[in-house]
Amino acid sequence: MLTTLEGVPGHTITDHLGLVQGSTVRAKHLGRDIAAGLKNLVGGELKGYTELLQEARQEATDRMVQQAVQMGANAVINVRYSTSSLTAGAAELFAYGTAVKVQ
Repeated sequence: MLTTLEGVPGHTITDHLGLVQGSTVRAKHLGRDIAAGLKNLVGGELKGYTELLQEARQEATDRMVQQAVQMGANAVINVRYSTSSLTAGAAELFAYGTAVKVQ
């Protein structure tokens, strides 16, 4: 169970297990760069980058959840995402939250 809230509505937090996190670093794909460059000329959604970010969010979230499960949690509260640029063309997507046990 994942939530951006500080608690889980309808449930009682019985244990705070600590910070959990997951991250991934993704680089742009040459094909996506070419398509994005062309799309910049005419406007509209950059679907290649949208898909890249969706995949990165899912992977970071999966890693965060895996860490929470290893700690014995059945929920992660206060889930947040952050991004940072590491180098030109590569960025990190970071997911973090608090692992808890709820009843």
